[in-house]
Amino acid sequence: QVQLVESGGGLVQPGGSLRLSCAASGSIFSIYHMGWYRQAPGKQRELVAAIASGGSTNYADSVKGRFTISRDNAKNTVYLQMNSLKPEDTAVYYCNANRRPVTPYDYWGQGTQVTVSS
Repeated sequence: QVQLVESGGGLVQPGGSLRLSCAASGSIFSIYHMGWYRQAPGKQRELVAAIASGGSTNYADSVKGRFTISRDNAKNTVYLQMNSLKPEDTAVYYCNANRRPVTPYDYWGQGTQVTVSS
């Protein structure tokens, strides 16, 4: 099993930046695919960015060019650098770990609130 703890959320003005961190424990971090999801009020949870165990990345179209996902396997941590933030980026951001297709399980953090407002 994997335990995930997010940090770095907060209130930021439009155009500002935040960096989210997700610290993992309990298993071998480097073998997991990691992702950031978000859920805004009244909306479904959606994938924001993902980074595979091998390092390849993919992004939602809405964040391409503004957000960057990275991982530090030595620190068991995945990051989401968010630049040029918009009010529509406001949501609870969740960290996810999985090993698909090897196993079907998902592990989630508790979430961190990001609010973009002037």
